[in-house]
Order: sequence, then structure tokens, then C-alpha cells
Amino acid sequence: PSMEAFLAEMLPRLLAGRATYTIHAHQGKSDLLKKLGDRLRAYAKWLPESSRIVVVIDRDNSDCFALKEKMEQLAKEANLLTRKTSANGNWRVVNRLAIEELEAWFFGEWKAVCTSFPKVSSTIPAQAPYRNPDAVTGGTWEALERVLGNAGYFPGGLRKLELAVAIGKHFDPMSATSPSFLTFRDALVESVS
Repeated sequence: PSMEAFLAEMLPRLLAGRATYTIHAHQGKSDLLKKLGDRLRAYAKWLPESSRIVVVIDRDNSDCFALKEKMEQLAKEANLLTRKTSANGNWRVVNRLAIEELEAWFFGEWKAVCTSFPKVSSTIPAQAPYRNPDAVTGGTWEALERVLGNAGYFPGGLRKLELAVAIGKHFDPMSATSPSFLTFRDALVESVS
């Protein structure tokens, strides 16, 4: 749900009217993976050839390569060409991972965090633990909760949905630095080019 809320805020700016889209949220990674094969097979039967399917999931503690391969295999079983396997750019599905999770993307666009939560230090990205947003250790949402909590926000615990909406409103996809966000962004831009 927090990814859905974030995308609902950020995608209109990134896509700038170049495409229509629908976001389908799931109840976490296990729910998405359980339903993905059936959903892709259904899409293969009725979506127009010009449609693109972008699947994004938190890596959490999963092995990147194994998780991505599972997603690729589900698309293959649905007879949908993926961006990874397409030689000519005629793909229908692209699979992307948020590494480690959505909150890493927020560490990679710190200006949006500071705009949403003005008491947060603007120097966080310069600190060693946060320089590479996709390599924040100890859980990115927990790290973000600590940073925001130290600035006086979310004293009762991080409210991920509220956070995603607030940051999504200010998130500049062209200024982001999270490598996993950049691969996600670039695939979306390619899909509407």
C-alpha cells in the first residue's frame, strides 16, 4: 500500500501525460508473488500489444538474483516477453526491485524528505551510513524511522502510508540517486518512449 501511495503521487510528474496507467497493490511481497503468475496470464490474454506491465517489489532480505529470476520465470510462463529477454525492445513486462525497500528510494531523494519534514537535517545523505541509499544497513524503513524520530516526527512509530504520500508529493524522479529507483525510473521512461 505504501508503494501504491508513493507511485500515485510521483508517477503523474514522471510520465507527464505520456501514458495512462493503473496501479495494482498487493498485501506484501508474498501476496504479489502468489498472484503474479495468474495475473500475468490474464493480462497476456486481453491487454493490447502496446501495453507494458511494470512489476515492482521490495527486495527486503531476499536474494536479488533468485527473486528477479522467479519474476522473470512467471512472465515467461505467461508467454510475455520481458525487458531482460527482449533483444529488440519489444518487451511487455519489466521486473524491478526496490532495494532494500521503498524507503531506500526516499534516502535517495533527500530533498523531498526535507521538504516534507523540514526539521530533518539536510546533511543526512553526506553521512557514511546513508551515502548509498540502497546499502543502508539495519533496514531502511527502520533507519528512516530513526532519522525522522530524532527530528521529532512520528513519535508513535513510522506511519508508512502517510510517509509515502508526503514524500511522493515532492519526490523529483530526475534528482533521485537510489540505483534501484534509477533502474525502475529508466524502465518506465523507456516504456512510454
